[in-house]
Amino acid sequence: MIGMGLSAFLHQHLPRVWQRRGPLAWALRPVAAIYGALTTLRRMAYATGIFKTRRVPALVIVVGNVVAGGAGKTPVTMALARHLLAKGLQVGVISRGHGRKTQDARAVTHDSHPLDVGDEPLLIHQSTGVPVWVARARADAALGLLHAHPTVQILICDDGLQHLALARDIEICVMDERGVGNGWLLPAGPLREAWPRPVDWVLHTGPSISGDRPLGQYQAPRQLADHALTSDGRHLALSALTNRPLHAVAGLARPEAFFDMLRQSGLQLTSTTALPDHHDYQDWKANPDRTWVCTEKDAAKLWPHEPGALAIPLVITPENGFWSALDARIEQLLQH
Repeated sequence: MIGMGLSAFLHQHLPRVWQRRGPLAWALRPVAAIYGALTTLRRMAYATGIFKTRRVPALVIVVGNVVAGGAGKTPVTMALARHLLAKGLQVGVISRGHGRKTQDARAVTHDSHPLDVGDEPLLIHQSTGVPVWVARARADAALGLLHAHPTVQILICDDGLQHLALARDIEICVMDERGVGNGWLLPAGPLREAWPRPVDWVLHTGPSISGDRPLGQYQAPRQLADHALTSDGRHLALSALTNRPLHAVAGLARPEAFFDMLRQSGLQLTSTTALPDHHDYQDWKANPDRTWVCTEKDAAKLWPHEPGALAIPLVITPENGFWSALDARIEQLLQH
């Protein structure tokens, strides 16, 4: 119980601590210095060949971020998959499968259980239809996927910017309105690694950036879809929900951000339930007299308990300049 209480405290309060250089952040600086030294040594070990980087026979695009907590990596991954499919390219997705209870490398199928493959890989497969594999080591997932689908040309790695064991051709860093917070490394700040560091492009999913942007940075607004999904696959216009009392639940790194988007869309939230990221809903007690709304990521785990729940997708739309830059780079890489 003490461990659970500490975890809940850190989950709730550290994101606020990370936004400024206050007393608690300063107190954690010595630990952050140790963390920074370890990450630097690890990166040097890969750069010098002490730790081996594995290359797979496909073009690899890594989508990740440098701050703790969700910034929109999975919606970006889905947007990339749909865009590349529309270009006639053969695409697959690999992931560690955060939150799953299994340890092996395996394919994600349409009827996989989220506890076996992870909620985000299942969502990606169900939403895009592309082959998806999960494994503790992303290279194992990549090799399994390519063995099962040898015509795949491009692999998108959902998360993994810091997973240096897999060689990559393109790196995309996703950031939201928090930016890099106080600019310090974990646990004194939100940074998983020192920033800035070289990446191909940065996608900003928060509000529009004012003024001149550095080269390679693009806007990719994150918003709710105009519809909700039912457990049997039907679409329900979001406008039909504006006058109904709704109860929102989210198992995300930043559930309040989802709740705020619901309110900004004109929905009336009678209550909100914030759960830890990748929550499995195994302890959920059904409330059939309430109308629950959740994210697509939560839906597969919530629907067995609340079949009447409505899932509202999150949509990310990168600006045209990003797509042009990406298409040009991929064309160049595939020709070599």
